[in-house]
Amino acid sequence: MPLNRRTFLEGSVAVGAGAALTAGAVAPAEAHGPGHGHRPKPAVRYSFTVMGTTDLHGNVFNWDYFTDKEFDDKAHNDVGLAKISTLVEQVRKAKGRRNTLLIDAGDTIQGTQLSYYYAKVDPITARRGPVHPMAQAMNAIGYDAAALGNHEFNYGIPVLRKFEEQCDFPLLGANALDAKTLRPAFAPYSMHRLRTPCGRGVKVAVLGLTNPGIAIWDKANVSGKMVFPGLEEQAAKWVPKLRSMGADVVVVSAHSGSSGTSSYGDQLPYVENAAGLVAEQVPGIDAILVGHAHTEIPEYRVANKETGKEVVLSEPLKWGQRLTLFDFDLVWEKGRWSVEKAGAQVLNSNTVEEDRTIVRLLSDEHRKVVAYVNQVIGTSTSAMTTADAPWKDEPIIDLINVVQAETVKAALAGGAYAGLPVLSQASCFSRTARIPAGQVTIKDAAGLYPFENTLEARLLTGAQLKDYLEFSARYYVRTPAGAPVDTAKLTNADNTPDYNYDAVSGLTYEIDIAKPAGSRIVNLSFEGKPLDPAARFVLAVNNYRASGGGAFPHVANAQQLWADSDEIRNTIIQWVRAKGTVDPGQFASVDWKLTRDGVPVF
Repeated sequence: MPLNRRTFLEGSVAVGAGAALTAGAVAPAEAHGPGHGHRPKPAVRYSFTVMGTTDLHGNVFNWDYFTDKEFDDKAHNDVGLAKISTLVEQVRKAKGRRNTLLIDAGDTIQGTQLSYYYAKVDPITARRGPVHPMAQAMNAIGYDAAALGNHEFNYGIPVLRKFEEQCDFPLLGANALDAKTLRPAFAPYSMHRLRTPCGRGVKVAVLGLTNPGIAIWDKANVSGKMVFPGLEEQAAKWVPKLRSMGADVVVVSAHSGSSGTSSYGDQLPYVENAAGLVAEQVPGIDAILVGHAHTEIPEYRVANKETGKEVVLSEPLKWGQRLTLFDFDLVWEKGRWSVEKAGAQVLNSNTVEEDRTIVRLLSDEHRKVVAYVNQVIGTSTSAMTTADAPWKDEPIIDLINVVQAETVKAALAGGAYAGLPVLSQASCFSRTARIPAGQVTIKDAAGLYPFENTLEARLLTGAQLKDYLEFSARYYVRTPAGAPVDTAKLTNADNTPDYNYDAVSGLTYEIDIAKPAGSRIVNLSFEGKPLDPAARFVLAVNNYRASGGGAFPHVANAQQLWADSDEIRNTIIQWVRAKGTVDPGQFASVDWKLTRDGVPVF
């Protein structure tokens, strides 16, 4: 399917639930407007609501497929579109369906075993393949538009295009361009006309923007096919066009956080989390639905530098835990609608029951996936857990590393680099992952690796590896010797997520958390001797890190010796199947530990 398959890039109109179809600019009727006759008439006003979700990540039900039970966390949040559907219907009932729109800010088709199953096990791309559960649910709920997220590209463009085809609403990406023509590869925007009681329609434009980091994180899937320029640049191009087309209200759906930071360093000249910059730099925007950062921002106001006008931003919590409501109050003046007031809030999905319509719609798909993840693939001699893995070298992380190292060694065997030592990096992606004693299932093994990362081999020197480890050790909050250590406050310094802390196996080292970041790695050794800065090593590394994710030094520019096309998750599953028995006694070792002035913390 060609990249420029949509033909309405410059003037088409997408229609959502409660919005009237329109093929072009429709001016509000003025025959009965204020100013006619001798008596001034009261101002005409109209209110409507734009609802928003983001980072749904394949969650339809309030279910955790990795634990095979109802989802729960410490805050007792609930997840899934079935819950969101109930909230949406409540809002529509309260506001009037014709006075609402529903949009999403991306990362829709990756993240759960439900979404994985219909991308890889029973793929939607197969001849007479199924309809993706997320498309089914979002169609049934009545979404009006959704921005592209970076994880939309994880399974390749064919899967994304098939998902797009199955959706009854447009997938928007004004800054997802065809690499050859530099024209939008997806619809940049959708236009919605809301009927008002006074007969003067309101035109609401939704501009979709996605993350430039796709060029790095999914390089294998998009290189030579698509490019992703900055959000500010493309918003500045499209917002004036939307206003000239008669948009009374412009809402941006941006798969981009609001902090102004980036995790890919200087590899791209664009900002990863640029939603706040878009609001500040591009005039003409009324509100921005924020995504990507997995944080909850009920309402955040940014003044536009040129106009001084406040733009309302809101980011609902991931996985369908929250629903954002943008409430707009409009007034008819000088022959046009203008926004008199705008605000935002979030609703918590744990306050409602799942919509039984959505549950019934996808109950068969749910049962298939539950059966799939409960397949037994082997046994384990003892239980392993990630509960302490963020601050201790745990056997469960060693399992990831031994699988990766063995896979790379086998791939390089007989080649020019077969004689080099193979090291491996791994992160604690989830603090609740576990391998039980006894039977091990697909869900147990898959729970170690919730992302669709693949495995690579990169060539690094000892000096580069030390830099790599120093960068990783920024994860810990500096804690003086003698001061109490609270594990709840020890990690995630400077908001570094768990997945951006790497433990490297094959070396031994200490991380002195009493020292400042950048000088924490001590007693760094290989095979019992101080690490030779000039020595060469092969690093088994996931493609996210190898392509620059997390901005770790050296690895993105290091020579690639080998790359796999299968997910690391599947490699782990296959390894367990082949071994039959997982015995931590055969591979677990304490290669690193936290210290202060040479004294172990734990």
